[in-house]
This record gives sequence, C-alpha cells and structure tokens, in this order.
Amino acid sequence: KFARDAIVSQIAWPVETSKGKSLKETCVICFEDIDVEKMFLVDGCYHRYCFSCMKQHVKVKLLNGIVVTCPHEECKTEINIATCGNFLDPKLFEIMSQRRKEASITATEKVYCPYPRCSALMSKTEVLRHTNLFRVGAEHSGERKCMKCGFFFCINCKAPWHDNMTCNDYSRSNSHKRTGDAMLKSLAKQKLWRQCVKCSHMVELSEGCYHITC
Repeated sequence: KFARDAIVSQIAWPVETSKGKSLKETCVICFEDIDVEKMFLVDGCYHRYCFSCMKQHVKVKLLNGIVVTCPHEECKTEINIATCGNFLDPKLFEIMSQRRKEASITATEKVYCPYPRCSALMSKTEVLRHTNLFRVGAEHSGERKCMKCGFFFCINCKAPWHDNMTCNDYSRSNSHKRTGDAMLKSLAKQKLWRQCVKCSHMVELSEGCYHITC
C-alpha cells in the first residue's frame, strides 16, 4: 500500500472538475489523462495502465492462448487474475482463470472430464486425490470422479466409467463412438490436422510456423 501511494503521489496531479478535485494520471499506452481510480497497477512490478488498455491487452493475449504478463516492454511479471475484476467482464475473467490453470499443469498431468457438458480441466494427481475420498483402490482401477460435475470416468480411455468392463470391451460396445472416431480421423486427414504427441488433441495450422507447443 505504501508503494502504491508513493507511486501515485509522484505521477498524478490534481485537476478541478465539475464534481470537485480529482487526481489524474497519464496512461503510457494510450497517452490519455485518466482518473487514478481507473488505473491498474500490476502487482510485483508496479507498472500502471488504464483499465481500457489493460482490457484490450488481456483480451489479445487470451485469444492467442498466451499467459498474460505486464504490457511493459521486457517485463515478465504475470498478471494476477484476482486483481482484474475492475476491468474484465465475467466471461473474459473466466477464460483468464482457465488459461492460468492450463499453464500451471504440465502436459503429462492434464486430464479433461470426458462429459461434453463439463470438460473440466484437472491434474491427474489432484483428481486421484479427490477420487480417493469416495472410492477405495481408484489408483489401480482407473476410476476417477470429476471435481466439477461429480460424474465418474476412466482415466485410461477417457470415457465414462465402465464398471466390470475393460476399456476395449467398452469401446466395442459403443459402436456409435467408434463411428464418430472414424469420422474425426477422416476429417483430420482431409483438413491436414495433426495430433499433439503429448496431449493427443487435434491441432489445425491456420497461420504461422509449423512448430507446435503443447
């Protein structure tokens, strides 16, 4: 708090308005004179930018699947999503939270709930720990309980839980799923899609180089 107050006192100036005196500060991105209450301070590096510029900066980073850092040149400070509520709409805030979680889980640890209406992202370690609260021997059976929707699924074949059935037996009994998989593979071949070697998700090259990072 002392650091923030000191920064504001050094770069802000009082201005007379119809509502009385207010403190103004120049945003170094848009060069507009902004009320200090509408300036965002990045925790850690203390760089300050107006809400409008920060919202645009965060939006562009998220649309490109990049973890959001301070817009100051060569500054690597990561933006704390808990402090972005003043300028982010709820949907963008949720996306940013998801991006942060995705970045915090290694590719080999990532697992998504197979139920289409959920698709929650979890780490294999945390979902096993959660399942152990409800099932005995989950580590050996492969049964997992989604931490969001609460439904059980198989960690091995990433399908709804199939008690007393092997993954192969379950796959053979769900012919409609095999048909869907075949259609996906056919479409992927037609569109020149590729599968990531780490997470197995399909990747489409829309622009840029051929290098893929999971």
